[in-house]
Amino acid sequence: MDKFLIRGGNRLTGEVSISGAKNAAVAILPAAILSDGICRVENVPDITDIVAITKILNDLGVRIRNVNKNTLEIDASAIHTYVASEELARHLRGSYYLMGALLGRFHHAVVTMPGGCDFGVRPIDQHLKGFAALGAKHHIEAGMVDVSAEKLVGNNIYLDVASVGATINIILAATKAEGTTVIENAAKEPHIVDLSNFLNSMGADIHGAGTDVIKICGVRHLNGTTYAIIPDQIEAGTYMVAAAATCGDVMVRNIIPKHLESISAKLEEMGVSLEEFDDAIHVGRSGALNKCNIKTMPHPGFPTDMQPQIAVLLSLAQGTSIINESVWDNRFRYVEELKRMGAQISVDGKLAVVEGVDHLDAAPVKATDLRAGAALIIAGLCARGVTQIENIEQIERGYEDIEGKLQGLGADIRRVHIPEPETAQAV
Repeated sequence: MDKFLIRGGNRLTGEVSISGAKNAAVAILPAAILSDGICRVENVPDITDIVAITKILNDLGVRIRNVNKNTLEIDASAIHTYVASEELARHLRGSYYLMGALLGRFHHAVVTMPGGCDFGVRPIDQHLKGFAALGAKHHIEAGMVDVSAEKLVGNNIYLDVASVGATINIILAATKAEGTTVIENAAKEPHIVDLSNFLNSMGADIHGAGTDVIKICGVRHLNGTTYAIIPDQIEAGTYMVAAAATCGDVMVRNIIPKHLESISAKLEEMGVSLEEFDDAIHVGRSGALNKCNIKTMPHPGFPTDMQPQIAVLLSLAQGTSIINESVWDNRFRYVEELKRMGAQISVDGKLAVVEGVDHLDAAPVKATDLRAGAALIIAGLCARGVTQIENIEQIERGYEDIEGKLQGLGADIRRVHIPEPETAQAV
């Protein structure tokens, strides 16, 4: 198995460029199924979640050509099935976007229940409610969701919760439906706007993305397009926190500062120095960190995907901070790993109380999920000694070349391969 070894104590300095948004890419690539032409998608992050989604699309009959490391050409003209491989799809949360895309194209989709990081139950009731409003029926058997409709007809849909996944899936299914669909209490995350812009560039008629009311006027055909994915706000936030944790001096480039406002506000509250530019942000820290309370919220609130990373920073702040996780039930599993490094964090349900400490110490730790792994890297960068992180495949699901980017900022991080212990053979 591969592990990261990090010798802490180096200040991060220099510049880092942010890759395309994972959460946008895993929706946009399936959306290309709806096109009658060839879609050229640029700024695609080179991460394992994208490798997984392209394998699923290939298995469906979609032809994908790698123009370069971050550009794909997608031709769905030869797609031959509406049944997604269970083996390929069950570990990827974004695989459920195939439901909306296949339903929109074939009026039929068979897709496994969502996988991804284990934060508790990932209900799809709002997805199915939206599909039903458009005229689809469903049944679930052996973990596979079978959704079908004779035809899809636009309707008014009110989401009980502002679900990102349901909002995206309804947009995908409604784009080529007859008539007009209105989603109320829609999620407003940047990658929903990006998906809508991608579909509109192919000829879709979608208005209101980024607000809580989205209107989709169905069209009969979608053309091919060339489109560049937005920068990843969570990757950007991760490097911002890493710079702050190491008392660094880092210019984070290829960003959209507006997408980072909730993260920037909390960093400034903690005493981190920020300077915004058109597509970059400069992060510096020289003094002590202030305590700060965090509550994760849907966009434009503080993102749940930044909660583990900010917890590392709060662990080094003066005083007591409180984290309120309002999105996922089980997102504090990483806390036990941070406590191995000396963090003083106590968890009660969806609340975590963080008592600031003077420093963290290196320890062998395990990435329990994608963002937890990023948090452990940040902890290792500012800890005393050499931190060993295993299960790094979780990290590579969402961060392009994190090892190389951190090395470019002066971090002492390297990947090592440690052979699995041989199983004793019975004599």
